[in-house]
Amino acid sequence: MRHARRRVVRRVTRLAAVGGLLLGGAMVTNAVASEPAAPSIGVPFTAPPATGEGTDLVSRLGNSRTAGSWVDKAGRPVVAVTDDKAAAEVKRAGAQARMVEHSMSDLKSAAATLRSAPRVSGTSWALDYKNNQVVVRGDSTVSSSDWSRMTEVAEGIGSFVRMERSEGTFTTRVNGAQPILSTAGRCSAGFNVTDGKSDFILTAGHCGPDGTVWFADDRGRDQVGTSLKGSFPGDDYSLVKYDGGRAGKGADVVAVGDGKGVRITGVADAEVGQKIFRSGSTSGLRQGEVTALNATVNYPEGTVTGLIETNVCAEPGDSGGPMFADGVALGVTSGGSGDCAAGGTTFFQPVTKALTELGVKLIVAKSSGGTGAAPAPSASQGAASPGSSAPITGTDVSTLLSRLTDPRNVGPGMLVIGGSLVALVATRWIRAEQDRKAYRQYYSATWG
Repeated sequence: MRHARRRVVRRVTRLAAVGGLLLGGAMVTNAVASEPAAPSIGVPFTAPPATGEGTDLVSRLGNSRTAGSWVDKAGRPVVAVTDDKAAAEVKRAGAQARMVEHSMSDLKSAAATLRSAPRVSGTSWALDYKNNQVVVRGDSTVSSSDWSRMTEVAEGIGSFVRMERSEGTFTTRVNGAQPILSTAGRCSAGFNVTDGKSDFILTAGHCGPDGTVWFADDRGRDQVGTSLKGSFPGDDYSLVKYDGGRAGKGADVVAVGDGKGVRITGVADAEVGQKIFRSGSTSGLRQGEVTALNATVNYPEGTVTGLIETNVCAEPGDSGGPMFADGVALGVTSGGSGDCAAGGTTFFQPVTKALTELGVKLIVAKSSGGTGAAPAPSASQGAASPGSSAPITGTDVSTLLSRLTDPRNVGPGMLVIGGSLVALVATRWIRAEQDRKAYRQYYSATWG
């Protein structure tokens, strides 16, 4: 009876070890299959996400007691305040407070005065929270007389308006990350969005008026969709409705070049000081920082307001492309000045406002089952780029499969395999020892 029990235990142990080998092998195989090749570019695909704490404090304390917020290099929120009581409230909330002279109301009033002045193409202004100023810029196309006139307006507002001349020209950046082409020119797919019935590409409004037909090739054979609900100037966004009605497999992925992409897991408002990434077909994936918000740009085609100002570079060919941080959508490329050799300023249409105005939602990656964790931001792009028209698949993936294919399971999978091998070896060794003991006992009893 005792020997029978031992045989049962050994068999169960061997079966468990074999099962562990199969499970560990599946984890490693699927995880490696889903893991993208190491990016060939010298920057990471993600950046530390900015906290929303500073923005919340500004909203709660009001425009007369604050003058904006930003995140420092360590990712901590900083709030500009105008009185000691507001500073104390900010500190109690766990953020840093910086005392400033001019409130948000002052900064916005200055911007309104600039906006009411005669329009000068090639100029822009934005709220510089860190320096408690409004920065006015003029590109190389602004004449001396026009610049002098704007300087007089600024001096009438106060010393907190800073005037700067910039090289290059403020232009819309036609073209983009995943190219779509039409008779109006070449532009970029930004993010995939949906209204629940149909899917669309969110891109820049200056790319083409409503009714523009877009193609994925320069011969007009592979039709992607048609523009509708655009806004430019004023704003700079539009939708391209997919001809097939669906964005296709990998609708939550944006292209970053070299056949790779980034999974988009959400949407948020940008914050000053936030590290961001931008993708475009001309200059590829580039890294920068948000330098100001609520920017106004006087393009030759018209004025656009409420933009995100950054120091990330862009070139003609990058327009409409996605701007994101840590897999979170922030904006689509509008325009700017300079290039990626000398640097420059690039402006982005905030995604949050575009979604609200258009009545659509961002298509985002599903979380990993019940764990609450978001998928890895980097992903193999394949045919899953914005602008694709393949059918959507994988929406009903089980929790177990999601966990097995998680690239983070390579290590645990190897541990499972190692443990299972140890168990198999141990059971074989134990049985061998038992067999040797039985052999000795048998012959010691029969000898003599």
